[in-house]
Amino acid sequence: MPKLPFHVEKRKITVGTHRIKIRIFRPLTETEDRKAPGVLWIHGGGYQSGSSRDVYVTRALSLVVRHGAVLVAPDYRLSRKAPYPAALHDCYGALLYLKEHAEELGVRDDQIMVGGESAGGGMAAALCMLAHDRGEVNIAFQMPIYPMLDDRDTESSRDNHAKNWNTKRNHKAWKRYLRSAWGTELVPSYAAPARRRDLRGLPPCYTYVGDIEPFYQETVDYVRRLQEAGVEAEVDVYPDWFHAYDIFFPAKKEVREAIARFEDHFSYAAEHYFAPQNPGKAAETEGPEREDVHGAD
Repeated sequence: MPKLPFHVEKRKITVGTHRIKIRIFRPLTETEDRKAPGVLWIHGGGYQSGSSRDVYVTRALSLVVRHGAVLVAPDYRLSRKAPYPAALHDCYGALLYLKEHAEELGVRDDQIMVGGESAGGGMAAALCMLAHDRGEVNIAFQMPIYPMLDDRDTESSRDNHAKNWNTKRNHKAWKRYLRSAWGTELVPSYAAPARRRDLRGLPPCYTYVGDIEPFYQETVDYVRRLQEAGVEAEVDVYPDWFHAYDIFFPAKKEVREAIARFEDHFSYAAEHYFAPQNPGKAAETEGPEREDVHGAD
């Protein structure tokens, strides 16, 4: 069996009153005198499917293999069994775990980053907001790739019939995630980050999206609003790409170029974006789950 070009380790961590699984990916060559950026990477699947194993077919592993990052991928509770805010609690617990174990994992605690595709991208954006508001962990950079941000229909998610993900599947996934709150004004921004009004103070952002997929409009709107709030943010838009096009066609020339752009932005972030942690700020990874995630911003 060929040797993998990275180390992978499975762990179980305590979040609130239960345990979740995480996968930790590290580069084969680690140096004791140089710590790496730590990336929490969240899988997609409409909040209802997928697992940390999805890292093997997404953009995340290149950050480990080619750029020396340490990556933590959580298996958060899925909405089929546990609707919002279960997944948010799990991913936030994994984020705090990454911060608290930075020294052991060989991670710079001033370069904790978050990213993910689709629902994982939406969760990454939500974590940036929750972390900003609680002040327990500071995030240096966010990479919400074609993120699932808005439970409401937009110009691109309304009457969308593109391949892989469309209006019908989007509505079904949001309804399963939000349950009785779906379609009302009771949805908090930690569940649907597009609903947040004030984006000031959030981490710098890079993302990309296709122009025929449902999440096109909410992605470009998120980046525009970040820029208007004074946050460094950039989006690349690729013509005729449906949702997760890069995962379906990784060998295509335009996809390889998009991947290179993504990695260039990560390299820039690793050199320029830092978010030192607040000394003495206690986190609560093993305490009771707090209910403030239901409140409006």
